[in-house]
Amino acid sequence: MTSSPIHAFTDDVLADHDAVGVAQAIAAGEFSAAEAVDAAIARLAGVDPQLEAIRRDDFDRARRRAGAVRRGGLAGVPSAFKDNIPVGGLPMTEGSQAFPTTPKAKNGPVASQFLATGLIPIATTNMPEFGWTCSTESRTFTTRNPWNTAYSAGGSSGGSAALVAAGVVPIAHGNDGGGSIRIPASICGLVGLKPTRGRLRAGDSAKMPVRIVTDSVLARSVRDVATFYAEAEKVHRNRTLPAVGLVDRPLERRLRIGLMVDSPVGKPTDPQVRRLIEQFAARLDALGHDVVPYDAPVPRFFVDDFSDYWGFLAYMGSTQGERMFGKGFDASKLEPLTHELARRGRASLAKAPVYLPRLATSSIGSRVAFRRGPDVVLTPVLSGTTPQLGYLGPEVDPSVHFDRLLDLVGFTPLANATGSPAISVPAGLDDQGLPVGAMLSATHGAERLLLELALQVEQAHPFERIIDGAYNA
Repeated sequence: MTSSPIHAFTDDVLADHDAVGVAQAIAAGEFSAAEAVDAAIARLAGVDPQLEAIRRDDFDRARRRAGAVRRGGLAGVPSAFKDNIPVGGLPMTEGSQAFPTTPKAKNGPVASQFLATGLIPIATTNMPEFGWTCSTESRTFTTRNPWNTAYSAGGSSGGSAALVAAGVVPIAHGNDGGGSIRIPASICGLVGLKPTRGRLRAGDSAKMPVRIVTDSVLARSVRDVATFYAEAEKVHRNRTLPAVGLVDRPLERRLRIGLMVDSPVGKPTDPQVRRLIEQFAARLDALGHDVVPYDAPVPRFFVDDFSDYWGFLAYMGSTQGERMFGKGFDASKLEPLTHELARRGRASLAKAPVYLPRLATSSIGSRVAFRRGPDVVLTPVLSGTTPQLGYLGPEVDPSVHFDRLLDLVGFTPLANATGSPAISVPAGLDDQGLPVGAMLSATHGAERLLLELALQVEQAHPFERIIDGAYNA
């Protein structure tokens, strides 16, 4: 497998525009939504045989939608949906061979809100089965990192991240139950915000005992993520949370930022990641912020509680699959990691009355910690650098796989349990030339603060992209 970057940027109408740039050009009449969609489809054809990012195409309907597009917001911008939300007319298989392939009758609440922003999905994207792991690999596909195709694109929103990083579309849907937006954003050099629980409409995740999953987008610029939230808020506004509004200018006040380079519940951070996060902290200091060392008050039992909950969800999915996912669900086709997680979940069922309430009440502790501590916490996204393909693949012994996973994700799951917002932004490149992300976390409802801070960093230190202004012919 080549180690050269794979991207689709060329001198078509999409050029190197971000999503806002595409929408503005469509609104100005520089090109049509139909031309934008056709360009994205052509780009996909050029790179997906190498990246394996898409699950199913939706080209015909995308072209129809482009022909009837309105102006404003993100209208006409090509995008993609991750393969784990109901999209009318397409199957939802969650990266698994076990799921029925019957098309969904209608859009779920998540897809409906996204479509109302004006985005036009051209495909659904690959993910690891049920999103259990942070590399988009399975027995039937391997999604590759466009920066270096020998490496993982992250997970579980790895297919969406690969498409955005490679320039096929400027923005794409993802969701995050343990880091599944922030991790591929970090690994692919993107911006990925996990919002406060309840910020956007929820699908089946609203039925979870502890709602750890939230939906969002991955993009190449902060303003794209900010514009998406402004448009999404016009469709659905959670009145229990402060409004996000349109973030169109950087932060203009000094913050107290807590720096935590090592996970309070995991292995020490890799030296390359440590160096990049410390450099990122120095940038924040140079911007006038007060960066101080910080130790988050995370109980040691958190890892066991979150792991037991992962197992609980796998056990329910594997034993109640037909009831939950429809007639034709075949548990015998589930992958080894799912079976291992389900085994662990069954073994820990007796502890559910302990770990479920502890996870559910972790949001209270998070709010108290932010009230007493810093405005924002800076950490790595992952404890290590990007894994090579196969390190978290389906051929790995599932017990080894799970241990490797825990070693990597020492930071991201906490925000899923507490329901607080966290954003991944590019921090730089490691020694292999692969992106590493910095994670900025804040208290409930503080998405606007995180976006303003991210925009301030981006304007002062533009993020490195897979291209340097030169296009492939």
